[in-house]
Amino acid sequence: MDNLPFLIVAGIILILIFRNIIRIVPQNEAYIIERLGKYSGTLEAGIHVLIPFVDRVAYKHSLKEFAIDVPAQQAITKDNVALGVDGVLYLRIMDPRSASYGVVNLTFAILQLAQTTMRAEIGKLSLDETFESRENVNAMVTHSIDQASEAWGTKVLRYEVKDISPPGSILEEMEKQMAAERERRVAVLTSEGYRQAEINQAEGDKAAQVLRAQGNAESIEIEAGARAVAIKTISAAINTKGGTTAVAQQLSEQYIAAFEKLAREGTVALLPTDGSDVTSVVSKAFTAFETLKAQVDRSQSL
Repeated sequence: MDNLPFLIVAGIILILIFRNIIRIVPQNEAYIIERLGKYSGTLEAGIHVLIPFVDRVAYKHSLKEFAIDVPAQQAITKDNVALGVDGVLYLRIMDPRSASYGVVNLTFAILQLAQTTMRAEIGKLSLDETFESRENVNAMVTHSIDQASEAWGTKVLRYEVKDISPPGSILEEMEKQMAAERERRVAVLTSEGYRQAEINQAEGDKAAQVLRAQGNAESIEIEAGARAVAIKTISAAINTKGGTTAVAQQLSEQYIAAFEKLAREGTVALLPTDGSDVTSVVSKAFTAFETLKAQVDRSQSL
């Protein structure tokens, strides 16, 4: 029992010694070891044995990707408009030794660098370009910060602009501009619709006229063909036996039908003074018919 305090003290000393001798480094982490105050090495994931009271873990770094929130800041565009810009920065430590000894406070240094770089890049752009090319702004800021932080053993993976806040007066002007643009688009769409409707109407009228003209042409062609067939039929009938007598009879009937029509439709009736007038008119018509027929036959024989 008298040795119990001694054993307790000895156990505590042994625990402290083993704690300083054996170090287990988790996955995706790195420990910076200093020996007598000087950089000795970098411990990666696994179990390691140190020299007690000589080696010590000076810095611990996570090799995972981590994000730094960049607070909102004022930036002046190329056309002298003050904007409130904030973002988030994603980076990873690639060289734990440089991250430990290259800068006093790595996170603070990266944050200040991100803010100054963002202000510089915004100053190269106009207000419209800032809103239209946000991806280009992110790429330019990422590239600039990555080059500057390379000496600190860090790799900047990307920078994302979270919000761009213009002044209230600029917002009002932008809203008016967007309203005017919407009205312009509506007017353009309306005029295009009216123009297309007029074109469709004109094309429809043109197609209708063409169809009517084609119909009239086909009708005239059919009618002419029918008349030609009728004339050929009449001609063939005249050249047969008794055809001349039939023509004389047809002329007489048409003469009488003409007087009948006048008597039925007119208020004054015109009657021949002599019955021989019918014979005379029919005879004259028949004589004219015979003369015309002789001329046609003579022209066909030539």
